[in-house]
Amino acid sequence: MSTQEAPAQEAARLLVRALEAEGVEYVFGIPGEENIHFVHALTDSSIRYVLVRHEQGAAFMAEIYGRLTGKAGVASATLGPGAINLQLGVADATTNSTPVVAISAQVGLDRIYKESHQIVDLVSLFRPITKWSELAPRAEALPEMVRKAFKTAQTERPGAVYLAIPEDVEAAKVSAELTPLPVNVVRTQEPSPSQIARAADVLALAARPVVLAGHGATRAGAGDALRHFSEHLGLPVATTFNGKGVFPDDHPNALGAVGFMRHDYVNFGFDEADVLIAVGYELQEFDPVKINPNADKKIIHIHQFPAEVDDHYPVEVGIQGDISRTLHALADSVHRRFDVNGTGRRIRQMLREELAEGATEGGYPLSPRRIVSDVRAAMGRSDIVLADTGAVKMWMARMYPTYEPNTLLVSNGLSSMGFAVPGAIAAKLAHPGRRVLAATGDGAFLMNSQELETAVRENIPITVLIWDDSAYGLIGWKMDLDLGTSSNITFGNPDFVKYAESFGARGYRVEAADDLLPTLRKALADDTVSVITVPVDYSHNLQLTDKLGELTDPF
Repeated sequence: MSTQEAPAQEAARLLVRALEAEGVEYVFGIPGEENIHFVHALTDSSIRYVLVRHEQGAAFMAEIYGRLTGKAGVASATLGPGAINLQLGVADATTNSTPVVAISAQVGLDRIYKESHQIVDLVSLFRPITKWSELAPRAEALPEMVRKAFKTAQTERPGAVYLAIPEDVEAAKVSAELTPLPVNVVRTQEPSPSQIARAADVLALAARPVVLAGHGATRAGAGDALRHFSEHLGLPVATTFNGKGVFPDDHPNALGAVGFMRHDYVNFGFDEADVLIAVGYELQEFDPVKINPNADKKIIHIHQFPAEVDDHYPVEVGIQGDISRTLHALADSVHRRFDVNGTGRRIRQMLREELAEGATEGGYPLSPRRIVSDVRAAMGRSDIVLADTGAVKMWMARMYPTYEPNTLLVSNGLSSMGFAVPGAIAAKLAHPGRRVLAATGDGAFLMNSQELETAVRENIPITVLIWDDSAYGLIGWKMDLDLGTSSNITFGNPDFVKYAESFGARGYRVEAADDLLPTLRKALADDTVSVITVPVDYSHNLQLTDKLGELTDPF
């Protein structure tokens, strides 16, 4: 009597089915010989494989997609050098509290235990920069491992995870009865009534409390609750760079963003405060010593997980739970209003004046204030700007008025250069109805400029604005501040217009101050990939820090 064999399926197909069950829409990556079964299986799935030009770009795309959607972005690479190239974007995601699942090939189990071609201990390499790093020991483990990867990546505090798939595991046959695990969503807990009462007691005795909203408030969708809390109690609200937009900059209680290298206008709001209400704030966003130098302010920490330990962040009351519900409960428990917004009004006025002055500056090369002003004039309230790391980030995060969450994106955890161009591609995929601009220095641009080809080939319209000074401008700024001189920061650039055109993108060169805004509007209106290069005069850097260094009072 013959025995009928049980039906089988490819492990690579099972892996793809598990990704589909998690709601994955895109996989960003580069294939290799060792993961061809996985990449091929994606062609018969609902998932779009976005072929990139460097694995670092794939990881940054996965990060920005995860940041904008709350669903883990997926980056894929082959083993060895391909996997290692993912690491910068993976580390950036973890330090920016962003969910990412990185998947790479690995050598087969038949030789992983010995020295052989392209073998490196990838699991150990990824472990310090992820929430979880593991190798799939057998194909039958894939459903559980994929479910654990996404659950771990997406649960607060979110971050990156890494899975290594040996090539013989990927190519194996498994029972057709194996299916993806059902997705269970981790629900945030209710805030503790006793902790709410303790926080209310602190605020009952406070003289000048101030709110600091961070990236966690954005992830939690707590913008409406934050506005209600501020308005109900009459409290001023500042944000971190990563929290910009969770409290609109045109709100009467807005203080602006903290994070600039010197004592900025917004810091005066903290100088006078005796209680700091930190909402979704994480220490990697901003060093608390700059707003609590004497460690004498009482801190109410509101988040979905406990605070990190720091000398200048002594938590008086910690409330872990749903941020919106916490804010509403605390607002209902405090039976008084504060009138501490005089400084806030002056701070907002000074920032508005700077932006208005920038709009009229006609010098060439352009001042940073003129560029920020024109970018704000060209972009809608819900359009997305990615400000790459460097002097660009400092000017944009400090001055660019932001009205909705995740409409100005910076890297303020790891502060990686080169994320804005690939990140813009992912931002457009996540929000195809919004216009997307990558604002980047010339140094950061050339780190991942090859992804222009990806955007053109995949028909993903983005606009790239290059702040061109032929130098690492932020490093020069810091050298000038600390050393009085700068060295080893200048370089040459290609013709960025011809460079863009060589990829099939459109290129523009700004040749007068009044050319920038109409050029931005034209490029953003075109349904294509555009690159604008604008010469920038960074002599304004030291003018700004000298001015701020002389401030002793915002009035």
